[in-house]
Amino acid sequence: MDSKTLALLCRDLADNKKAENIVVLEVSRISSITDYFVLVSASSEPHLRAIAGEITDKLRDEHGERPRAIDGTLQTAWMVLDYFDVIVHVMRADVRERYDLEGLWGDATRVKPTKTGPPRAKVKKTRGS
Repeated sequence: MDSKTLALLCRDLADNKKAENIVVLEVSRISSITDYFVLVSASSEPHLRAIAGEITDKLRDEHGERPRAIDGTLQTAWMVLDYFDVIVHVMRADVRERYDLEGLWGDATRVKPTKTGPPRAKVKKTRGS
């Protein structure tokens, strides 16, 4: 799987667990560390665990992808899932604000979310409805 596809999949999996303020940054042009950062906020430690678990479990079970490393703990309120070409940062909102990775990587390109699913059909109203 290419790195952009993996980054977008991580974003979608985080969204499955109602992660907040999801941002995907393409950093490949400005860093040799990785190609993409996926930054997501969690409202609490259990929410952080649910988001990280969704990403790691689904990528492993459905795509055979395993993180090369997992760093951080629920107590630090920041977990890093390292998939080599994609690094996912799952943080409690206050921790994310304090470390401001978006500001630190301000030269990175933000990957815009794409619309998912088919366009909604227009419903034609009839008399009596």
